This record gives sequence, structure tokens and C-alpha cells, in this order.
Amino acid sequence: MFTVLKDLGWFFHRERKRYTIGLAMLILVGFLELVPPRLLGDSIDQIVSGSVTWDSLMRTILYILAMLVLIYYITYIWMHRLFGGANLVERLLRSRFMRHLLSMTPPFFERNRTGDLMARATNDLRSVAATAGFGMLTLTDSTIYLATVLGAMGFLISWKLTLAAIIPLPFIALAMSIYGKAVHQRYTLAQDAFGDMNDQVLESVAGIRVIRAYVQERLDEKRFADITDDVYRKNLAVARMDALFEPTIRLFVGLSYVIGLGYGMILVFRNEITLGDLVSFNMYLGMMIWPMFAIGELINIMQRGSASLDRVNETLSSPQDVQDIEHPEAVTAAESIVMEDVTFRYPTSQTDNLQHIHLSLRRGETLGVVGRTGSGKSTLLKQLLREYPSGSGDILISGTPIEHIAAEQLHSWVGYVPQEQILFSKSVRENIRFGKPDATDADIMEAIRTAAFDNDLGTLSDGLDTIVGEKGIALSGGQKQRVSLARAFIGDPDILVLDDALSAVDARTEARIINNIRSERSGKTTLISTHRLSAVEHADRIVVLEQGRIIEEGTHSELLQRGGWYRQQYERQQLESGLSSGEVS
Repeated sequence: MFTVLKDLGWFFHRERKRYTIGLAMLILVGFLELVPPRLLGDSIDQIVSGSVTWDSLMRTILYILAMLVLIYYITYIWMHRLFGGANLVERLLRSRFMRHLLSMTPPFFERNRTGDLMARATNDLRSVAATAGFGMLTLTDSTIYLATVLGAMGFLISWKLTLAAIIPLPFIALAMSIYGKAVHQRYTLAQDAFGDMNDQVLESVAGIRVIRAYVQERLDEKRFADITDDVYRKNLAVARMDALFEPTIRLFVGLSYVIGLGYGMILVFRNEITLGDLVSFNMYLGMMIWPMFAIGELINIMQRGSASLDRVNETLSSPQDVQDIEHPEAVTAAESIVMEDVTFRYPTSQTDNLQHIHLSLRRGETLGVVGRTGSGKSTLLKQLLREYPSGSGDILISGTPIEHIAAEQLHSWVGYVPQEQILFSKSVRENIRFGKPDATDADIMEAIRTAAFDNDLGTLSDGLDTIVGEKGIALSGGQKQRVSLARAFIGDPDILVLDDALSAVDARTEARIINNIRSERSGKTTLISTHRLSAVEHADRIVVLEQGRIIEEGTHSELLQRGGWYRQQYERQQLESGLSSGEVS
């Protein structure tokens, strides 16, 4: 149960001053709270014996008031320290969790659902934080404070009465142990179900247009209702166990009161304790109610925190699928790109997705990659991003194996525009500036011109300051592509990778973008995969892929002369273009 505290040992060590002060103040308050009942008991004995005076009574009242003010001030200190620590550990763990996610590559996100990761970053971390705050409070109160009250009852009143009153305590400990194990198991299942629900919400929101287009709203509602019902049932199972804690403790605390009052009266009649002692004892017994509850809360909070920390650590302990070597080589620039007999397979694939690829590209050259859908075009380009563990063969940049180059340096050379454009819920300006944080408005406008997006600015409600919405929902497909292109252009990367990034623009806009690339990126390397062959006619070299193999290679004119797949596809597209022009005219 207490493994969660051991796992958080690094934090308690780091914040030892905070917790030393906080726990010391908490313990001090526990001792100070013992004084008022004792003073009250003494006053009752003075009243019974007839020795009480106005001065002694006022002095007792002033002492009690002064003690209450002191307890109030010290309580503020320990609450600020302990619960401030809870907020701090949540912030630290959330930052660590986010850094870990940002360091992960696609295989990790293929294994883990987004909704579940969100649940771990929110609910689970909140439960862990509660362990560092409320958990430390209940741990202290259920041990040190409980022992302090018991000591006061035994030493200041009567050990015989104290031992009789605590007979129910072992039964509380046994019940809490049984309940705690059940809470851990059920809470883990509830958090997993919450992750499933998060994932369903994300999918429904992201795919709302498709859901409406296929009139599947009612089916999606039913699917979501089933998931929320599962979450409800699993959280209800946790609540059932939570509900057993308080009645169980109340039952045994009530027994302690009965024993304390009954046996205490016998001791008063025997003159072994005074009436003031019995009043003080019952006040101390009342003070034990919270520590007894704290035992249940402690087990509950520790089991929840343990289950949540296990889930968080499961994510944090996931190793990076692609890691830098210990001492990467320093490469000043990407002068050449060479692939020698590269064969690659995705972790989830049963066959090789690339087979025996041989390529050589010098700085300043443009490579076109074409082929049927699923032929491996995107897979070939992604080899330069090192998103997956390397296959066989060698990929060399400036003569250095790509595995020997630090990922940060490699990515600093590459500007990448994927097939599916991801825009942030910010303005057009901020989305483009993402590619170069210190870019000026002049730089942004130049990138926009290169991406042929300048004519569209006038159609946007606030120009560059137009909020594009979540994932760019406020823009058309072609506009999203061109904003993504501008984001890549603004950084002027040494290697520009366009993965079917012109599919949503018309032929005239595509021609303008290609011309801009040719003029603006002189001396820089460009790789373009596309289904529209007009986008790569200008390329220094074009490769045609089929089932992960290069079946044709050459310039545009060379491939036309060979009469293979490239020529057939080119003539078909030219015919389609001619028919479209004829229809328009």
C-alpha cells in the first residue's frame, strides 16, 4: 500500500524542507490540541470540589482562547506546506509526462490510445498529487496524532480505561486492509474505463462530419451511452467500497464510546478517576474519531494513488523506440543523402514495406517519388525522419549513418509536410510562425507567397489573425495544405519533404507552388511524393515504387521514353486534364 510513498521518495527528498516544516507543524498542532480538554477537565474538578474562583476560571478561558489562536496560525502553515506540495508534485509529474510524450515516436502512439493518455495526465496525476498532500496528512494523523491522543488518555487519565476503549481498533485495521485491496483493483478498472470514454469522445468530435454525413448520430449516441454506463458501473463499484469505510469506522468508534463511558463511570464510582478526568477522556475519545477515520482515508487515498501512479509509471517507463547513440557524430550540413540496400518493415506489418532501395541524392537536387497507392512512397520519405527503428541497409547523410546523427540535429535540417495536415487552434500567423518562432511579418508574407496562399488572405475574416479552429476546421483542404507548406517554407530547411502535400490544390496553384519552390530553394534538397505527375516533372530524378521496390528510375523525359508505368500514368493524367479543359471551355 505504501509503495506509492516510496515511489515518490525523490519528490519528498527534493522538498524535504517543505515537508519537514509542514509535518512538524502538524505534529505540534496535535500536541497543542491536547491542552484545552485537560484545562476543561481541571476546571470541572475545581467546580465539583468548590475551589473554583472567578480569576482561575477567566485564566482558563484565556488560555484556551490563546491556544485556539495559536492552533489556527500553525494549522495555516502546515496546510500551506502540505497541500502546496501536492500542487507542486502534480505540476512536476505533468511536465515530466508531457516531455516524455513529446520524445515518443509514432510506434508509441500506435500502442497507446489518446484518450487513455489524457486520463493518465489528468485524473491519475490528480490522485497521485492527493497522496502527496492529503495522504501525508492522513498518514500523520492516523499514526503520530493517534498515538499522541492515546498517550494523553493513558498517561493523563487512565491506562486501564484507555486499553478498554481501544479494543475495537484491531478490527478497524483488519476491515481497512480488506477494503483497501478491493479499492485498488476497482479503481484501476474505473480509470481504464475513463480512458476508453475519453478516447470515444475524441473520435466522435474529430469525426463529427463523417458521423453526420452517414446519419450515424443515434448509433454514436448509443455507443457513447454504453461506454458511459460502463464507466458509471465501475465507478459505482469503487463508491460501494468507499461507502463501507465510514460506517465501519463509526461502528467501532461508537463501541469505543460505549466502552469508555460505561467503564469510565465505574472507575469514577471507584474513585480511580475524577469526573473531570472522565470529561477530558471523552473529549480525547472524540478527538480520536478523526484519526480513526484517517486510517480509512489513508488506505483509500494510498490505494488510489498507488493504482494511478502505476498507470503513470507504465507510460513514463516506456522506452523510446528510436534513441540517439551515446556519442553522436557532428555533421555540419546535409551535403548528400544515400540509401544503400535499405529494407524496412513497420512493427505491425507482416511483410517488408520497402525492399532493397538504392538512392543517391546530392545537395540542391530534387527527388520525385511516385507510384500506386500503398506502394511505399510515404514510407520511403519517412526514413529521413527516423520515426521508426531502422531496418537493414544504410542511410547516409554526408557520408554519416543516420543512426549516428543526433535526432535534434537531423530534424533541424528537415521541413516536413505530411499527407494529413495538422494545424493548431490558433491564428494563421501563429501556425506559420511555428516553423520559425522568431519570424517577422515580412518572413511570414514571403512564406505565404511561396505557398501561393497570398490571394486567399483577403477571403479570411481577420487575415493573418484569423483563428483556424481545431485542426484547421475553419479552412478548406487546399488552404490547410498551403498554410502547412508556408510553415515548412518559412524555416528554409536544408531538406524539404513534401508527402503528397499538393493533392488538395488545383493544377494552376500547384504549378505556381512548384515554380516558387524551384526559384526559392536553389541549392536546397527537396523530396516530393505525389500522385499527380505534373508536380515532379521538373525533378532531377524520379523513382517509381511498386510494393516497396523501385521499378523505374530516371528523369521525366527518360521515363517517358521507357514506356512503363510512369508513361502510362502520365498519358492518362494528360488525357484527363485535356478532357477537364474541354469541359470548362
